[in-house]
Amino acid sequence: MLRYDVDPPRATITLDDPERRNPLSGAAMAKMAHALERAIADDEVRVIVFTGAGDKAFSAGGDLASGFFDDPVGLHQTRGLISDVFRMMRRGGKPTIARVNGHALAGGFGLAAACDIVVAVRHARMGTTEIKVGLWPMQISAILQRLMPARRALELFMTGRIFDAAEAVELGIVTEAVPDLEALDAVVDRYIDALAGTPRAAMTFGRDAFYLVQDLGLDAAFDHLQVGLTATTMSEDAREGVAAFVEKRGPNWSGR
Repeated sequence: MLRYDVDPPRATITLDDPERRNPLSGAAMAKMAHALERAIADDEVRVIVFTGAGDKAFSAGGDLASGFFDDPVGLHQTRGLISDVFRMMRRGGKPTIARVNGHALAGGFGLAAACDIVVAVRHARMGTTEIKVGLWPMQISAILQRLMPARRALELFMTGRIFDAAEAVELGIVTEAVPDLEALDAVVDRYIDALAGTPRAAMTFGRDAFYLVQDLGLDAAFDHLQVGLTATTMSEDAREGVAAFVEKRGPNWSGR
């Protein structure tokens, strides 16, 4: 159902039900939330990777064949697990990468889009297909509306149209599309190397500020970012980075 692996500096969270295209069942989302908590708390983990097992699908979305409609009110809290995961991804202080190894549809598309960096194989097909089964991409719309123009997002939500990775790059959802799984792993490794080599304080404060100011007015955003800059200058890594620049040498990050 779900695997959690740590190979510092990365932690990998893998949806592991390839025969069913790695659905986002309630149980899988609960395990994902727990795995994400572990990754955030682990000092050896600098980057968190989300992916799917196999070569067909990242995730086809919600598990509609496993009692999705059996108890609409009773399952209300369970349906909120994906929101909990999204909140932890945004507030966890660590970069996230979606390794999109195949189709990413409905909630699976939203999970990929919620990551900071999305690398996808070109044959992957994507879309918010909920409308085709009488539903609406509710929680994931909060993510997608912040990534693409409103009219483009609404068109996808209303039609359920499926599109390719190249269009997802054009929409601003996918960072990079690659030809095959070998290239996918190489590009993901490249991003992990780049992210793991950054100073922790600047990454944590800067990434938090990036997401927080999306929902602030301009004046409030300026005020918050000014405080963020001051907080960053108080880190040992900031002092080391400036000293290394002045002394024309490479920095020695301490993580403090």
